[in-house]
Amino acid sequence: MIKTNFHIKEGAITFLKKEYTYLAIFCAIFAVILVCAVDMPWMPNQAKDQISFPLTTFAFIVGAITSMACGFIGMKIATDANVKVTLKCGASIHEGFDVAFRGGQVLGFVLVGLALVVLEILILVYKPIVVTEANAEHTKEGGERVQKQVCMLFEYISGYGLGGSTVALFGRVGGGIYTKAADVGADLAGKVTHGLEEDSPRNPGTIADNVGDNVGDIAGMGADLFGSLAESTCAALVVSSTCLPMVNTPDAIYFPLIVTSSGIITSFITIWFAKI
Repeated sequence: MIKTNFHIKEGAITFLKKEYTYLAIFCAIFAVILVCAVDMPWMPNQAKDQISFPLTTFAFIVGAITSMACGFIGMKIATDANVKVTLKCGASIHEGFDVAFRGGQVLGFVLVGLALVVLEILILVYKPIVVTEANAEHTKEGGERVQKQVCMLFEYISGYGLGGSTVALFGRVGGGIYTKAADVGADLAGKVTHGLEEDSPRNPGTIADNVGDNVGDIAGMGADLFGSLAESTCAALVVSSTCLPMVNTPDAIYFPLIVTSSGIITSFITIWFAKI
């Protein structure tokens, strides 16, 4: 079991490194397109409040890197937990379920917590750069300027969700195609040609199939989970920034982040009720 798990883990890391290499090239090209089509730092104007730094592109890059990190963390946790689950299931289903469920807890809490922390840091860094009329909200004109700048702030932040969803798309599809091709190839070469059993350890294609399951269903799922959270939270922030009373109440702007944080706490409480 340890030997087989070593080969699966080594294959998953190798595949993920290769996939992320090509994905990094794509993200770099897409970042250049964002700079030219969205940020245009060489053409500052009144709408952008003379901001010459490509904030949307930077948020996109941060989101892409965070999504890659989430996928890699998920894959590492899964490849370490899978062999332990298999061993425990040999003793009892209850012990196997307990280890599998705890491995899922680590994956879920780490990914959601990392996504939320990075998003919050990005907002705190961007806020003093974009919102420069913080002391003028008590007048009508000042309130309108603050609302405009807050709207612009979260439009910049929306690049974070775009970066996460871009990586999630490639991670999910790329890993899914690989695992399906490996599964079909293992069946054709093993079962049909050589008469081996399903998932026989004598078939090298079985290792490739399990590598595909990890990089597609686990690493891809980790990036997908991050992308969904980042997109929905950024969308809620953009919509809330269009409401003037909410803009004049700074604490209300962070309501979507409070909801996500409450969900993490609630999930932490409810996991103790999951029994087999």
